[in-house]
Amino acid sequence: MPAAPDFPPAPDAVAPVRALISLSDKTGLEDAARAMAAAGIELVSTGGTRAAIAGFGLPVKDVADLTGFPEMMDGRVKTLHPVVHGGLLGVRDAAEHRTAMDEHGIGPIDIVWIDLYPFESTVASGAGFDAVIENIDIGGPAMIRSGSKNHGYVAVAVDAVSIGEIVEALKADGTTSLALRKRLAARAFARTAAYDAAVSGWFAGQLEDAAPARKAIAGTLAQTLRYGENPHQTGVFYRTGEARPGVAHATQIQGKELGYNNIADADAAYELVAEFEGPACVIVKHANPCGVAVGNSLSQAYARALECDAVSAFGGVIAVNRPLNGDDARAITEIFTEVVIAPGADEEAKAVFAAKKNLRLLITNGLPDPHGPGEVFRSVAGGFLVQSRDRSLIRPSDLKIVTRRQPTPQEIEDMLFAFTVAKHVKSNAIVYAKDGQTAGIGAGQMNRRDSARIAAIRAREAGEAKGLAHSLAEGSACASEAFFPFADGLIEAAQAGATAIIQPGGSIRDDEVIAAADELNLAMAFTGVRVFRH
Repeated sequence: MPAAPDFPPAPDAVAPVRALISLSDKTGLEDAARAMAAAGIELVSTGGTRAAIAGFGLPVKDVADLTGFPEMMDGRVKTLHPVVHGGLLGVRDAAEHRTAMDEHGIGPIDIVWIDLYPFESTVASGAGFDAVIENIDIGGPAMIRSGSKNHGYVAVAVDAVSIGEIVEALKADGTTSLALRKRLAARAFARTAAYDAAVSGWFAGQLEDAAPARKAIAGTLAQTLRYGENPHQTGVFYRTGEARPGVAHATQIQGKELGYNNIADADAAYELVAEFEGPACVIVKHANPCGVAVGNSLSQAYARALECDAVSAFGGVIAVNRPLNGDDARAITEIFTEVVIAPGADEEAKAVFAAKKNLRLLITNGLPDPHGPGEVFRSVAGGFLVQSRDRSLIRPSDLKIVTRRQPTPQEIEDMLFAFTVAKHVKSNAIVYAKDGQTAGIGAGQMNRRDSARIAAIRAREAGEAKGLAHSLAEGSACASEAFFPFADGLIEAAQAGATAIIQPGGSIRDDEVIAAADELNLAMAFTGVRVFRH
């Protein structure tokens, strides 16, 4: 480990004399360049950025004027030079550094403003392998890291916010403070780390390497939250580079600031509602759906979803998979709702929601692909787990009917609907569903029998609330997201009124469970796919 040299303490105030600027996105360049020039700072740049600054009528040097070397190798080599990095890394008040700078004609560079080649957007555009490789910046990260390491003297900007803070400081007294330079350095190192994470992640994907030796996750601050899951915990929301429609990229039209739990629940609701083709509504409470339904319209789908568990729906999160209209909004606002997330909303709907000042309305302008690729993460003490997104899709042809009685076409439809919902319910999960509507949901229990009982209670209460003489689960399909290890859970489902069962199968007691289903005259299908969700 290199020992720390005995450098003099860094000065609090540095009056910059030279700035090196290299930008892909030149938004804000003219104002910042004029401010620096007005402060007497020499501007140095390359390529298109230098031409843009010259076009503003401002004096600007080419990097080649400092290094004595022209750009070469298709621009790959232009700033990788001792004159540049010596000007960034040289400790001005260290005698040995000062001597070396004087001896080799290296002038200090006090401001670096670089935004890096647009690697992430190039990947997002679907560009080919070679084009993406050419958009991996080498000189930019090197200069950012050099300047940030020497933050005792150098101010580094990697975004509009950073250069804005530098310009503000220059306008105040013509200097940058040590506190500012430290903040900028921390931000700059985070940017190069995120950039490298994007490059390494993309490269692993190109090699189809699902388990690289090192895995980096990067995010951009989206929101500092009031607190985490509980008021005594801190909470922060970051966006990754994944352009997946949902809560991370939604526009909040109105309402209070989103909280940690609001974001988590909105994500859970929206990922589930995207599974359905027709108008659908999902109501989520504490990360689990408490009502899911399809209908001829969103209003009808919402009413049917609410029937499943109106008690739990109070203060919940509602997701729909179609743009909302005024009628939809009026139906939804009849009870207290925390968040509504939808791909769109017309002006009438927005006006209706506006009367509910605390309700958060999120517009996504799209739906996530439930069967698209991606990864999901979970932290553990000292590490994190990574797995591919559950892209499973069960079709009628995938079902293996294992009972004597064959399911009716309606039972098959109900089974597939229930299994789709169960995929998004915390394990152990049991879902009763009929005619595109959940009848009862049992979630997160330590054994499957209790989940079946809880779902049955919900279905019975829902039937009572609807004025029916029977449970809403009467004649329903029952989905279990993992196999029944014993027949008891299946028996509970039959007692609740289910006539058809869908489950993955694969238990050592499958024969016992199948025999129980036959005895109860149930139709049962195995999917061969488990959709556990802890």
